[in-house]
This record gives sequence, C-alpha cells and structure tokens, in this order.
Amino acid sequence: MPDLNLLLTLDVLLTEGSVAGAARRARLSPSAMSRALARLREVTGDPLLVRAGRRLVPTPRAIELRGQVGPLVEGAKALLRPAEALDLGRLSRRFVLRGSEGFAETFGPGLLAIVAGQAPGVTLQFQTKPDKDSEPLREGDVDLETGVVDSGTAPELRVVPLFRDRWVGVVRASHVLGHGVVSRTDYAGFGHVLVLRRGLRSGEVDDAARAAGLERKVATVVSGFSTALALARETDLVATVPGRHTEGLRRDLRCFALPFDLAPFTISMLWHPRMDGDAAHRWLRGCVRVACSDRPDRRC
Repeated sequence: MPDLNLLLTLDVLLTEGSVAGAARRARLSPSAMSRALARLREVTGDPLLVRAGRRLVPTPRAIELRGQVGPLVEGAKALLRPAEALDLGRLSRRFVLRGSEGFAETFGPGLLAIVAGQAPGVTLQFQTKPDKDSEPLREGDVDLETGVVDSGTAPELRVVPLFRDRWVGVVRASHVLGHGVVSRTDYAGFGHVLVLRRGLRSGEVDDAARAAGLERKVATVVSGFSTALALARETDLVATVPGRHTEGLRRDLRCFALPFDLAPFTISMLWHPRMDGDAAHRWLRGCVRVACSDRPDRRC
C-alpha cells in the first residue's frame, strides 16, 4: 500500500527546491528529509532533484509532478480540515421529508415559512410514508422522517420526540355527531371508515373499543387518512384518525373526543446517524422542532 505521507514530502521538496528548506518547512531534521527524498526516488524511479552547483534542480519528471501534486495535497487538506460555518443565505440544497398523511398539510406551511426566511435556496420535498420501512433513511433517499417509533423501527436511527397526538372521531360538518358530546351508543350507531396501511398498526382503535364493550360497524376499508376523511366529508360515515397530525386535512370537518379510553401516542423525528455531523441537516432538524412546537394542539 503506498505511503500517502510521501505526497506531502514531495510537495514540500518540489516547492522549496532544497532539502534544508523543505526540512525547516516540514519541521523535520535535514537527515530525515534526505531519507524521505531517497524513498521518493525509489518509489518514482526518478532522481527528482539533482545537484547543479550549490543547488538542486528538478528533473523533467519532477516538473511534471509539481503540477499535479500541489492541487492533490491541497484537496486532501481541505477534506480533513473542519467544516466551515454554515452560511444559510448561500445554502442550496434539497431535503426529502417523509411522514404520515397530514404532516405536510398541517405543519408544512409553518416549516416552509421558517426555511424560506432563513435559507431561501433550500427546497423541501414532502413524501407520504406508506409503511414503516427504514430503508429509505438507511440508503439516503430520505433525509428526515416523522412517525411513531415501535419495534419495527431500525435500532440505529436517531429519534427525537416532536409532539403527542391522540385519536379523534371525525364527521362532516352537518353530521349529528358533530355537535355536543358523543356517547358510546352514538359512536357505535354509525358506519365507520377503517384505515389499514401496510406495515402500520391499525387495530388499536378497535381493541380499545372492544375493551369498552363496543364494536365498530366497518362500512369501508381504505389505505390512508386523507381517503378516510374524504369519505367522511361526503357521507354519514365516521373516520377515526390522529387529531393533531391530520388537522390540515380536516378544516371543514367536525371532530370529537372518542367515548372510550385510548392512550395518546408520540410523533417523533427520525434520521440516520451518518447525518449527525451535517450542519445543514442539524439546522433542518431544529426548524422541524420549531414548526411542530409553534402549532398548538387544538382540542375538539
């Protein structure tokens, strides 16, 4: 394996044109620099520097290398020096954010305003999360994800809680359940939209209802919250969805507290640990936290 330290030595020797000068610049003894020159001559198969009177002059091969080794060494130094301070005004980058339905509609406007005010060259790409697969984060296809952490979440991912959410019932504005307290009998008396999404738990609502002695009458099954809310908007069906998460999807709908106990849950922000040291990514994580904390939980 080549000794890459020899590139630094070669750069200093070709710049100084003197063993003594190169030794002073590299903070080595003249004898150590002479040994390094001998090693370079052995590796390159060329004398590189030859004596002409009292000074050393470069060979044609050394002149050729001088034009190559300098930029190479400077590039290596740039890679190894600490990252420069983040200049948000000049930052030009696209970040991909993946979340459950409703995240972009609810928190996107505030997040976009924060980002545009600080880093106008940054673009946010929102993606809907159809499942709990962590591979997009692992592969770098997604920069940041929001959702519920459970046993299916990749253990190496970084996780920061954003806010607490809870399940709520949702009906169209003119629905009889949209006014006043909803009883268990009222809730069970109407047809329901069941949301089943691949790789995600969808039975906790029914489990809690059964524990309270209720059985939902499922009229239709859909694969996402937005579809469930669209059907509730145009029918007498009841959709049960995460309240805070879907607030942006149900502006013209009525929501109500469920008539049985169902534990709230935490929505977290997730990213791959390779992004820990990325200053721009760290800034984005802060923006997401602010956007989520600035929008309070509006109770039904």
